[in-house]
Amino acid sequence: MLLTGATGGLGRAIATELAAAGARLVLSSRRADELERLATELRGDGHEAVVTELGSAGAGEELAAAAEAVGPVDIFVANAGLPGTGRLEDLTADQISRVVRVNLEAPILTTRALLPGMLERGSGHLVYVSSLAGKAPSPRSSLYNASKFGLRGFALALRQDLRASGIGVSVVLPGFIREAGMFADSGMSPPPGFGTGTPQQVGEAVLRAVERNKAEVVVAPPQQRAAAAIAHAFPRVAEIGQRGRGERTAEQLAAKQADKR
Repeated sequence: MLLTGATGGLGRAIATELAAAGARLVLSSRRADELERLATELRGDGHEAVVTELGSAGAGEELAAAAEAVGPVDIFVANAGLPGTGRLEDLTADQISRVVRVNLEAPILTTRALLPGMLERGSGHLVYVSSLAGKAPSPRSSLYNASKFGLRGFALALRQDLRASGIGVSVVLPGFIREAGMFADSGMSPPPGFGTGTPQQVGEAVLRAVERNKAEVVVAPPQQRAAAAIAHAFPRVAEIGQRGRGERTAEQLAAKQADKR
């Protein structure tokens, strides 16, 4: 099993949940020391660490080759992601390319490289960790929204293409997560009144997606689900609702994430 973004808060929770279920993991991220430590801390034996910079050209194919050198990859969890928040005119061309590559291109190219083996075996599962930002737009997040909308669309369409192949495809959509994710990394609190989920719930959602071949699993309290559904169906309503306080919060979050683009 291959997991990207393994050393982040969500990645650790996903790795912990999958290892507890008996998975042997190939863990990928940019942080070599943290990867090695995580590989030894997880339940079970045989976990491997592969240091990968998914923002580099060709990284998706290289990662797939490195993972398959360890053994056949039966499950791929694309969890790595960058925020890319801010106004579009404030982002450089290189920053835009990097966010799109990590959040969208790398998962697609890694999938393409892993698919022949899965198709030959007639089994496997692909899980893409998108976000509720893949359903609902928000201010100062045009690039992030684009990548997460795109990843969700890719996953759901690929699921249809692979319907009769024995390969499952799922997309997991976390909302506001405490102790991990963009707000936690920035030292900010999520908007009040919407509730939060936990990293463990995201890990459980990934496992449930694989075990039950779920098309889509949302990890968020009811009020977030309702707000995302309204924003998805009525974007003008969402736009009005985000004015004022929502835009100020988005500006603060983008400023704190400027070094992570």
